[in-house]
Amino acid sequence: MVMKRSLVLLLVLDLMIIWFSTYTAYLFRFEGDIPGRYMSQMLEYSLISTLLCMGFMIFFGMYRRMWQYASIKDLVRMCQAAVASWALAYGITALLSDLSVPLSVSVRILETSLLLLGGVRVLWRLFGMRTRNKAETQIPTLIFGAGNCGELIAREFMNPAMDGHKLVGFLDDDPSKRNLTVHGLRVFGGRSEMLRLVESHRIQEIIIAIPSAPRKTISQIINLCLAVGVKPKIIPGIDAMIKGKVSFSSIRNVDVEDLLGREPVKTDLVGIAEYVQNKVVLVTGAGGSIGSELCRQIAPFKPEKLLLLGHGENSIYTIEMEMRRKFPELTIEPIIADVQDRVRIEDVFAEHLPNVVFHAAAHKHVPLMEKNPSEAIKNNVFGTQNVADCADKYGAERFVLISSDKAVNPTSIMGATKRIAEMYIQNLNIQSATKFAAVRFGNVLGSRGSVIPLFKQQIASGGPVTVTHPEMIRYFMTIPEAVQLVIQAGAYAKGGETFLLDMGEPVSILKLAEDLIRLSGFEPYSEIDIQFTGMRDGEKLYEELLTDEEGIIQTPNERIFIGKANEISQRQLDLEFSRLERVLSEDSSTVRNAIESFVPILEFVS
Repeated sequence: MVMKRSLVLLLVLDLMIIWFSTYTAYLFRFEGDIPGRYMSQMLEYSLISTLLCMGFMIFFGMYRRMWQYASIKDLVRMCQAAVASWALAYGITALLSDLSVPLSVSVRILETSLLLLGGVRVLWRLFGMRTRNKAETQIPTLIFGAGNCGELIAREFMNPAMDGHKLVGFLDDDPSKRNLTVHGLRVFGGRSEMLRLVESHRIQEIIIAIPSAPRKTISQIINLCLAVGVKPKIIPGIDAMIKGKVSFSSIRNVDVEDLLGREPVKTDLVGIAEYVQNKVVLVTGAGGSIGSELCRQIAPFKPEKLLLLGHGENSIYTIEMEMRRKFPELTIEPIIADVQDRVRIEDVFAEHLPNVVFHAAAHKHVPLMEKNPSEAIKNNVFGTQNVADCADKYGAERFVLISSDKAVNPTSIMGATKRIAEMYIQNLNIQSATKFAAVRFGNVLGSRGSVIPLFKQQIASGGPVTVTHPEMIRYFMTIPEAVQLVIQAGAYAKGGETFLLDMGEPVSILKLAEDLIRLSGFEPYSEIDIQFTGMRDGEKLYEELLTDEEGIIQTPNERIFIGKANEISQRQLDLEFSRLERVLSEDSSTVRNAIESFVPILEFVS
């Protein structure tokens, strides 16, 4: 139907061109004053030319062609039709008219008609190519959210720079908005309409423009987009609603963090400032994922000095340069030291006398520690002992140990050594003026050794993505979120606590892999395969945050809880540490037996 209308329009244009060419030829020949006797001839000439031109155009198939795809050959045939009709029209008019047809008039008619007939078709082709290319390259898009933010994004689509997207309309769960229009675009309905619209309009992208919605709602919409095969994009947050701040450049791709559906952490800034501000703060493992984020989040509270301690010079140099760039007024001291070196740690404490210690240095990679249990003990147990003893000896006010959910009913060497480290500082707290506390949480997205970077690398390589077990689940947090809660927990510490962070709902590793593949623009199993490799040494299907003996106490922050400490006598602790020290040079099985005699390592059967 659209094509027929276009061809009728072209035919009408041709008729107008023939009459225009004939009239202007006579007008110019007689300098604007056509004599009455030639006016009759002009009308005869126009009528004859019209009939002949239409006949030849139809004969040469000029009204059956799609001129947006026209070639030079088509233009040549059009010229042949125009010349043939012109020659016959000139002859017939000359025979019928009492007056001879001025040659100048005939030549001008030919020139003008060829120019305009050909020009219209060239422009038609150029316009058709532009329209076709635009339609082929435009991305059909929906906006989820017909509120203020959605309206601002829709306004952005009016900008010529947005020609790459075609905005189809809106989705919104508010039934009162259904069938209303925003900038002339329809609000189709809510989530139930998504699949139908995606199929009928071939939607490729959905922009989620509801920055004030709960994170869980955002997560549900993202999962729905992935389920119907559409790429979701998102407005970062409510801050983007500040007038003038919402633009297409503020839209970003969905990250795996958005899938967690977790609400932002609420931080007690006053409590944190009181124990960090104007204090000397030491962060061990400062070059690692957690340690470096601790430095970034502590710095704004204006400590007197920030000590960046780590064993790897490159990572410490990197975080030092970042901190000096972002916080030029802050006194920063980079320290290259191994927490296993008791003498070196003593020197650091004696020189700088830190008031607050965040102990993040640890070996955390489960399979590696299974193969190297002595190193796990040296770093996670005796390294913690060295730093904690020095904190006690040199009068630190607070000591916060970064622990792990793998310390609960451990099935791995790494988990057992972290549990021993917790027990040590809890026991030391009883006899020390320093407030010792541990903070226990699960996996953090994007940390070294995390499954997320591995999945992304495997997807970038074309797969397969490897998952150890189809039923494996884990708790996940973002690094900034975990660190905010760690610092907050330090403010609550009165000594001896094991703080537990609310990790939200556990996440299926298999579903996480599938979602990451879809977020990368591929379809799981068909385009990127998923293979199951079997559980590795020390792994278990699910993690826990509490042992059976530990109770739970709520803190002022709804995301932080306290587990009741397990008591162990100082004599038993000393005996177990002596045994661990004696077996460090023994074989792996002997070391493992020594650990298990202290903290049982459960055998997990998949």
